Amino acid sequence: MRHLAILGSTGSIGQSTLRIVESYPERFRVVSLAAGHNLDELFEQCHRWQPRVVSVADEPLADNLRARLLAAGVNGIEVVYGSAGTVHAATLPDIDFVVSAIVGVAGLEATYAAIASGKTVGVANKECMVAAGEILIEEAHRRNVMLLPIDSEHNAIHQCMRGGAKQEVRSIWLTASGGPFRTTPLEDFAEITVEQALRHPTWVMGRRITIDSATMLNKGLEIIEACRLFDLPPSAVKVTIHPQSTIHSLVEFIDGSILAQLSVTDMRLPILYALTYPERIPSDLTFDMHSLAELDFSPPDLFRFPCLRLAYEAAELGGEHCIALNAADEIAVEAFLAKRIPFLAIPRTIEQVLERTPRRHPATIPEVLDADSRARATARELLASDQRV
Repeated sequence: MRHLAILGSTGSIGQSTLRIVESYPERFRVVSLAAGHNLDELFEQCHRWQPRVVSVADEPLADNLRARLLAAGVNGIEVVYGSAGTVHAATLPDIDFVVSAIVGVAGLEATYAAIASGKTVGVANKECMVAAGEILIEEAHRRNVMLLPIDSEHNAIHQCMRGGAKQEVRSIWLTASGGPFRTTPLEDFAEITVEQALRHPTWVMGRRITIDSATMLNKGLEIIEACRLFDLPPSAVKVTIHPQSTIHSLVEFIDGSILAQLSVTDMRLPILYALTYPERIPSDLTFDMHSLAELDFSPPDLFRFPCLRLAYEAAELGGEHCIALNAADEIAVEAFLAKRIPFLAIPRTIEQVLERTPRRHPATIPEVLDADSRARATARELLASDQRV
């Protein structure tokens, strides 16, 4: 039986993980949960799963949750809060698998702490790998810890790479749906609304990641994550537009063979793969082969999607440029969702922040977080000025 810590338990990945646990109670036990501000959902999870430790964003929320649990007669749960609380939830001695699914860099310290304490980590938080992947990978190697990708694209690559040795890989291909604006005339981009950008054609996701999909910055972050998870240069990580989202990723080998991973568009499958690796176990997540009637592929338009170009440039430079790419995007997307800036200001803001970013490589998590804070401050300054328009 695997004993789990689920960081980001009230988000979509966390909830999907708990559905897997519910389907396989003989295989998994929830030891700890960590969430942010969604107290209602977290209370229900505490009531259902009876974790030993649960962490929330801050002290008032922790006090509120303790009171609610006491009133409901739910005893024996330690309620903690903040970064220290999440680290505690991720490093309990009996935990052997940590699902890292807290959005943004908020879960970075806990993810590093989990690796440092010898836990297997299922990585569903691409921002952690983008901002501090070099540090996390080095620590994982030092501790002989496995980092298993949960993101559907990287999970698919991991599966395909089981078909050959690393030195036999020529390149990997990340598939992208192209988002809602794949065929939108370029002259209409200046008028794109928040409501339009949130209508993803394939996946139901959180607001930031949905906007990132519309700009293809999300795929850019995946390029950087893939470089780090699979130890490949950016030139070996390709992107292809595949609107059906049936093939999740492909691996091309040096002899010209290509392996593709296909499955239903359900995040439970990559989560189950990571949780049970190296086993494969039966599930009801079957794929309808008749849906293969049409498979389209096309190269991405870097003029239409400048965020993808910026991500490749950041991947080549590494270090603070990768941190700044993610931080600037988060601030710009937040402003777009609040309807303070137009859609096209997102890539412009990112590019301006990258231009102001020094070529440094942080060596510690505090240094990463400091670089992240500086990039966010730069983005906010730009958005407060007329330089963004």
